[in-house]
Amino acid sequence: MPELPEVEHVKRGIQPLIEGATIENVTFSPSVIRGKSEGKATIIKGISLEAFKQYTIQFTIEKVYRKSKYILIELMNNTTKRVLISHLGMAGGFFVVKNIDDIPITNYRKHWHVIFHLSNDWLLVYSDIRRFGEIRNVQTLEEYPSILEIAPEPFDDAALPHFLSQFEVKKFQNMPIKRMILEHRVISGCGNIYACEALFDASIDPHRISKTLTLNERIEVFNSVVKALEKGILYGGTSISDYVHADGQRGTMQNNLKVYKQKICSICQSPIETAIIGGRNTHYCKNCQK
Repeated sequence: MPELPEVEHVKRGIQPLIEGATIENVTFSPSVIRGKSEGKATIIKGISLEAFKQYTIQFTIEKVYRKSKYILIELMNNTTKRVLISHLGMAGGFFVVKNIDDIPITNYRKHWHVIFHLSNDWLLVYSDIRRFGEIRNVQTLEEYPSILEIAPEPFDDAALPHFLSQFEVKKFQNMPIKRMILEHRVISGCGNIYACEALFDASIDPHRISKTLTLNERIEVFNSVVKALEKGILYGGTSISDYVHADGQRGTMQNNLKVYKQKICSICQSPIETAIIGGRNTHYCKNCQK
């Protein structure tokens, strides 16, 4: 699943080509149309296809930004404001091309689901191989409360105080620290890969119950999460499975992972252990992480 660094690179890829353009038409794939007709919310969630078009066509793209693992696109038509909220799911992606055939990855070219026809002659295409992603069209973010529950961006000044305050929340106190930092209410955008990398960097065993961490250890975990996410952005994200940039290029963070899906610890040469924590595969060094 694309995490914060991957979503950041998708946002950076589409932003300069679509901001300021007007959406002249929207085309849905047969899968989206069929799903809606069968009562399934395929890609387009929380709104009918007709209403989605009504609140998208002839709207101008004012701003594109990222919040945690979501891409948000602010739209304006005269005085009417709307926001597109998109989550890429397991294998979703946006591409900006002149024609569908210009999408460089065969599977993404084949599994397109929404085409936004722009006034600058570009197509903004949402493709999704597994169809777990979504696009919503809302008047305000209050219509999608879960996005309002997300912690401050990890790079913001408010993020560390917020993170530390979550150790006082009862439901988090007896969680393994690995599971806690995957909670978007605790820290924004940290998915499974970067959680493993952060805990390795902080030398903290992922099984440790959160309330047992000292204040210094809690701060170290936070700083290591930020470090892992910044490193992920620097290397263009992790292309282990289906993730690619908006231009079809792959990230290289997978070549710089220290513990996730590794066999041998780069520090002590011990075998990397695996475990299931919070339903997620966890990779760690039993010798280096305490």
